[in-house]
Amino acid sequence: MSAPLNSPLPRQIPLWVWALPPLLLIASAPLWLHWYEPAMFLAINQACMGIAAPAWTGLSMLGNAWAILGLTAPLIVLAPRLLWAWLCAAPFAILFARGGKALLESPRPAAEIDNTQMRIVGEVLHNVSMPSGHTLTAFAVASGIYFALPPARRLHHAWLFVLAAGAGLSRIAVGAHWPGDVAVGAALGLLSGMLGQMLLVRMGPAHQLPTAWSLRVVALLLLLAVYHLLAEELDFAENLPFQGALALVAVVSLAVFGWRSFGKLKRQRT
Repeated sequence: MSAPLNSPLPRQIPLWVWALPPLLLIASAPLWLHWYEPAMFLAINQACMGIAAPAWTGLSMLGNAWAILGLTAPLIVLAPRLLWAWLCAAPFAILFARGGKALLESPRPAAEIDNTQMRIVGEVLHNVSMPSGHTLTAFAVASGIYFALPPARRLHHAWLFVLAAGAGLSRIAVGAHWPGDVAVGAALGLLSGMLGQMLLVRMGPAHQLPTAWSLRVVALLLLLAVYHLLAEELDFAENLPFQGALALVAVVSLAVFGWRSFGKLKRQRT
């Protein structure tokens, strides 16, 4: 019998897996060194024009923290440990994304290519291109959840990386990033999820209980995500219908969590 998704028994990440992020960085060097730019960017961007913009903007939401909180909100009820898994990866992702953009103020495609040759969806961006923050976030979430699963279940959830790759491709499709930005973001996101496991394994099972104060803080974070999903335009106007759907998912999840958390506490007192 396979272990449940909420299993509290993660195994250490195999040593060879830690070699994947630096190998990806090395293998993608021709991309982030811009040896094949802008030709490769234009080829990918134009090839993606056959797919409607909302498909790409929707995939891009997988790299937006507020959208991911809404999407993964059911985990606070179904598998809190998996929610914690990507939240533990988040600090590393933020450090890599903001640190990289602060150190490497590289121009975006729209600053170097005639805009009439490419499709740009949403705001026209010109700077702080490296790395792709959306790609980094998407891979951090995918990696964090994937490596928090019992080893026997991981292969069945490799689709997490397919979604993350879709988020990365969307950043080229909407004209926001170079392929090299996406490759570096994927490598750093993968590393962020793996580093997050170092925090996760130090969290006791008490943090997964619905009455845990720490999980209630996460619930407040989800509530804040609902506000942003309903009150703001996250990256693209095309995403507004998706935002409403994610807000609904989060509200239902919070309602169930609140009933379990405070209802159980009330029953214990009586």
